[in-house]
Amino acid sequence: MKIAFYAPLKSPDHPVPSGDRLMARMLVAALRAGGHEVAVVSDLRSFMAAASDVDFRELEQAAAGEITRLRQGWMRDGAPDLWFCYHPYYKAPDLLGPSLSAEFTIPYVTAEASYSARRNEGVRAIAQRHVLQAIEQAAVNICMTRRDRDGLLEAAPDCRHAMLAPFIDAAPFVPGGGSTDDLCRMVVVAMMRSGDKLDSYRMLAQSLTHIADSRWTLTIVGDGPCRDEVQQAFSALPSDRLDWRGERSAADLPAILAGSDLYVWPGCGEAYGLAYLEAQAAGLPVVAQNTAGVPEVVRDGETGILTPDGDATAFAAAMRALIEDPVLRRRLGTAAGRFVHDERSFPAAARRLRTIFDEHLEATA
Repeated sequence: MKIAFYAPLKSPDHPVPSGDRLMARMLVAALRAGGHEVAVVSDLRSFMAAASDVDFRELEQAAAGEITRLRQGWMRDGAPDLWFCYHPYYKAPDLLGPSLSAEFTIPYVTAEASYSARRNEGVRAIAQRHVLQAIEQAAVNICMTRRDRDGLLEAAPDCRHAMLAPFIDAAPFVPGGGSTDDLCRMVVVAMMRSGDKLDSYRMLAQSLTHIADSRWTLTIVGDGPCRDEVQQAFSALPSDRLDWRGERSAADLPAILAGSDLYVWPGCGEAYGLAYLEAQAAGLPVVAQNTAGVPEVVRDGETGILTPDGDATAFAAAMRALIEDPVLRRRLGTAAGRFVHDERSFPAAARRLRTIFDEHLEATA
């Protein structure tokens, strides 16, 4: 098929790295691996951090212009066979695909759509109506977490849906074997921005103060507007325990992870966290919270340890357990690598997408 791909939150071609951009790129690659011709048809970003009536009217005008541009191109060159929208939600609705799909009579598909009734206030309520329309119109809504699936079914009980587990291109990540001494080299890879990310950094720093007597170092990979606040959160810890690497390219990550023993990140509010999958693909066990979408990518007791939400003491205890038990650490790390390479890799996702299309697009043909 010729697939029109659109990500209203952040285009796969956006210059700023993030988990959303990475997942969009992985989906494009998986669709192409399935034999489809995929084109990113618009870079229009509908994301509104703090929506206002004026902002939304301007966005609608921009969307109308994009619809006109795409319509003219499709009338001249032919329409695609399918519209694929990645991650429409209340801050970034798809204002293009539903109307174009209806006009040209092509299937509309979403991936990682989410809906929350508590966001139905002010301009957000208008955006949510667009999200709900997309969910109800979709030939299939591809859900990447059970939490998102349940939210869609609560809002639109009759919507068509299928599950696709979060995945990565696992090929670049090779287990490094871990330390040969009694020092546990921990690592985290995360942007430094306000909200959940800053909350996670602060919780991690607080938890580390409880295990200062254990033998560990922490490599911190990431940068962002809250760098000063993050560094301040860790100021009570010995500076020789911390290795600040700043922002690094994706090509650098496999070697950084392979040289580590344990991935630690609380994951406050994480949709799921592709960084967890990358760490496990490199053979690292994970310590994280049992919250939000984290259990979708870390198997508690099998590939890592998940602790109660908001409990810094329990988080510290889990880190200590793996720092001081290298045998357990290696066992979980081996299982983590096997889990991602066997079940959450690029080929597995491509096969699953083919199955979803076969089942749901034939049913709506």
